[in-house]
Amino acid sequence: MNDPGIDPVALTQQLVRFDTSNPPGNEGPCIEHIKSLLDGAGIPNQVLAQSPNRPNLIARLPGDGSAPPLLLQGHVDVVPADPALWQQPPFGGDVVDGYLWGRGSLDMKSGIVMMVAAMIRAKVQGITPAGDIILALVCDEESGGDQGARFLVENHQEQFIGVKYAIGEFGGFSFKLGRRRFYPIMVAEKQVCHLRATFRGIGGHASLAQQSNPMMALGQFLQRVQSRDLPIHVTPEARLMFKAISQHLPLPVRYGMAALLNPRLTALTLKLLGAKGRTFGPLFRNTVTPTVVRGGEQTNVVPSEVSVDLDGRLLPGFSPELLVAELTEIAEAGAEIEVLRYDQGSGQPDLGLFDTLGGILKDADPDGIPVPMLMPAATDGRIFARLGIQTYGFLPMMLPDALNFAATIHGPNERVPVDAINFGAAAFYALLQRYGRRA
Repeated sequence: MNDPGIDPVALTQQLVRFDTSNPPGNEGPCIEHIKSLLDGAGIPNQVLAQSPNRPNLIARLPGDGSAPPLLLQGHVDVVPADPALWQQPPFGGDVVDGYLWGRGSLDMKSGIVMMVAAMIRAKVQGITPAGDIILALVCDEESGGDQGARFLVENHQEQFIGVKYAIGEFGGFSFKLGRRRFYPIMVAEKQVCHLRATFRGIGGHASLAQQSNPMMALGQFLQRVQSRDLPIHVTPEARLMFKAISQHLPLPVRYGMAALLNPRLTALTLKLLGAKGRTFGPLFRNTVTPTVVRGGEQTNVVPSEVSVDLDGRLLPGFSPELLVAELTEIAEAGAEIEVLRYDQGSGQPDLGLFDTLGGILKDADPDGIPVPMLMPAATDGRIFARLGIQTYGFLPMMLPDALNFAATIHGPNERVPVDAINFGAAAFYALLQRYGRRA
């Protein structure tokens, strides 16, 4: 599948062994290792950084100019890992029972390897793509991308002139629905909207009953957030996704999918779908998740002010003001809610590259069904969208049914099947050959 000297599995092991936990990041040694491989293959590249220990790497494989440049973008930082919770060392990169274990093995060092291996293979074999292939490997995605994708977009737009499409995380991985195997390709994603809810009252001695204790108000607020769902919204992106899925399902299940797209029936249908409904739920609602609580400095003092930060995710086309209004409605009186950060998403999906990506997956797995996907989370694609670039989530992997993809990412025991890494590397090589070429 790969040329001598280009081993995607071994390279994934090497990258996992670089601890790029963010915070603090420390992506430098990992970036330098990849740079050395590109240098060895004769692929022009450069490092661009806002701070020396947080570098980004840009490489370019020249094309023949018959198509616009294609951007391959990914991040080398990972979320932290507690070794005590893992069955294998999180930064060991060990292969056990057909899986490569380690933090970042799925998110997204194996995906970076697919891109790098395909570029090096194309260079070695003398393949000239239709358009330049630009590789952007960035830091800091897991903390918002300020020193990574945002830094590049705001300070080095010249690197992306002419780019119409990008390939990044997440999508292209298989999942079973009924007896059919689907490959969702991300074409849209939810927007980032960080909020803070603040509660104020009259502080005092904790031994005395306080009628206005903001800590109690905060507790009631958190209970409401946990127990009450935000309103249902059926977006064009969700319709696109579920109509594509339903076409390949038996008639009774197809009716269930149709019910999902009926706003009056969506909530009930999600409940009836059980575990699948919990997976699909965020695609039909704006969501908020409490993450950080602040308030109080001493055990015997009632604080006069407490707050909670919330990770909000907005459906495409919705505003922060709407999310604040929805949250205020379920929170009832007492909370002062402010927007800390809002990263606007891209516009209507451009599906111009979808058939090419879907065709690659069909060739690799004739029984597989590529479908467009609305991503319930956010990626660096939202930042590149500021330059008018449509990102496709496409890290192709045929996964075993037993692997819970969503639970594995960012969780203990993150791992990727060895066969899936090779599957993806071959798919990316096919992409470099087919991009911009007429069938």
